[in-house]
Amino acid sequence: MTEKQILPNIQTKLFIDGNWVDGSREKRVVINPATGEELVRVSQGGKEEVHQAIEAAKKAFPIWSGMELKERVAIMHKMADLVEENTDRLALIMTLEQGKPFKEAKGEIKTNVDNLHWNAEEARRVYGETIPAPNNHKYEVKKQPVGVVGAITPWNFPSNMIVRKISPAIAAGCTVVLKPAGNTPLSAIALFELFEKAGLPNGVANLVMGRASDIGEVFAESKDVRKLTFTGSTEVGQMLYEQSGKTLKKMSLELGGHAPFIVFKDAPIQQTVDTLVAMKFRNNGQACTAPNRIFVEEAIKKEFTETLVEAVEKVTVGNGLDDVMVGPLINEDARETIDAQIADAKEKGAEVLIGGGRLNEGEYEKGFFYQPTVLDKVTTEMDIFYNETFGPVIPLIGFTNEEEVIELANDSVFGLASYVFTKDMRIAEKISTALEYGMVGVNNTGVSQSEAPFGGVKYSGLGRENGKYGVEEFMEVKFVHTTYFMED
Repeated sequence: MTEKQILPNIQTKLFIDGNWVDGSREKRVVINPATGEELVRVSQGGKEEVHQAIEAAKKAFPIWSGMELKERVAIMHKMADLVEENTDRLALIMTLEQGKPFKEAKGEIKTNVDNLHWNAEEARRVYGETIPAPNNHKYEVKKQPVGVVGAITPWNFPSNMIVRKISPAIAAGCTVVLKPAGNTPLSAIALFELFEKAGLPNGVANLVMGRASDIGEVFAESKDVRKLTFTGSTEVGQMLYEQSGKTLKKMSLELGGHAPFIVFKDAPIQQTVDTLVAMKFRNNGQACTAPNRIFVEEAIKKEFTETLVEAVEKVTVGNGLDDVMVGPLINEDARETIDAQIADAKEKGAEVLIGGGRLNEGEYEKGFFYQPTVLDKVTTEMDIFYNETFGPVIPLIGFTNEEEVIELANDSVFGLASYVFTKDMRIAEKISTALEYGMVGVNNTGVSQSEAPFGGVKYSGLGRENGKYGVEEFMEVKFVHTTYFMED
C-alpha cells in the first residue's frame, strides 16, 4: 500500500468565509519525510486571497464577539469533542506529512482537546474590575477583544500550534486568519474541516496557504489585522516585528530556544537520564523547548555519560507508522544543518560518543533520517553551544559549581525553556531564579500546560500562550470613568 492510499480523504483548498476555495497560485507538493513520496498537492493563495480572508474575518468580528457567551463556549466545546473523536485520523495525517511517530502524534492531538476545552471555559473568566473612585464617580476597567488576528504557525507541531493560537483568540471574541507551515498544511486543513462541522460561523476562522513572505507582509501591514501571533524562527519574528511597526498592532512572538538542562551531583542519574532522553528525542529534537545544552556536574559526569550512552543506544528510529521512538527530520536542509554543527564541534575538539551521522541505507534510504547522537567535551568555542540544534544531538558540558553553570546557561541570546535537576531545593530555588528564561522545569520537563503561561524572554520572543495569560493576549483594556449628575 502506498502513502497516498494510506492518506485519509482530505480537502486541499483554502478556507475563506466558510467556503473551500482554490488558490490563484500553483499548487504545492506535500511529501512524507520518511519516504520522500508525494502525498498530495494543496492550493496556494497570494496576497489577494489573504486580503479576502482578512475582510471575511473583519465582517465576522462583530457577529462573533457579540454572540451570547454560552453559545460561543458551546461551539468551542463541540470543536474539542470533534477533535477528540477524530484523534486517530488527525494523528495519521500528522505522521504522514511531518514524520513524528503515530503515538506521539496522538499525544499532540490530546493536547489540542485540552487547549480547546480550557479556553472555552476561560472565555467565561475574562474579568474586568471596578476601581475605588470619589463620590459620584465610577471607575471601570473593561476587557474587549482586539479584533482580527493574523496567525502564523510552524511545521514541528503542525496541529497543536494552530489550536494554541486559534482557541484563545476565539475565546476572547476575536476572529482569525491562519497561515500554516508550507511543509505541513494537511494538519491545518483537517482541523478546519472539523471547525466547520462544529458550527463555527463563517469568517471566524479562515485558512490561507501560500508564500510565507507574502502572507506575513500582508498581516504585518494591514490596518485591519490588530494582532499578529507567530511561532517560528527568531529571524522571521524580527522581520515581522519590524514590518508591523507602522500599524502598531499587538504581537505575540514565540521564537527560537536553546534550553539548558542542568544536572547537579545529587540528582538521581537513571531517572534524570530517562527524562532527558524522552524530552530530547521528542519530535526528533525538533522542538523549541528541547534540551540543547546538557550541563552535568563533574562529580557525576562520567557515570551520567555512560548511563546516557546506554539509553541512547536503545532509541529506535524509523517510519512514524512503525513502533519507533524517533521518526525522520523534516527535510534535507535539517540534516545539512546538523552535519555542519557536528563537523564544527569535532574540528574544535568534541568527541562523538554515539551516532554522529546520517541514516541513508535500507529502510532509511529515501527519508531524512539521522542517528541519535551524543557529543562530549563541548565548549563555548563551538557553534552548537550558541545556535539551536533542531535534531537528535545531545551536547555534554561539565561544570564544577553553581556560579559557573549559571553563567554558562545564561550565555545565550535565547531565553525560552530551561531545566534543573537536583534534590537540594536551595539550589533549585537559586538556579531557577537566576536563569534568564521564561520557563523553568525543576526535576521535570513539563513546561507546556494548558493552564500555565508559555513563552520566553530575550530573543525567544514576547507575549505568552496558554492559561489566562494566553486569552489576555487577545484583549484590549478599556478604562471607563463615569460621573453621575447630581440633582439640583
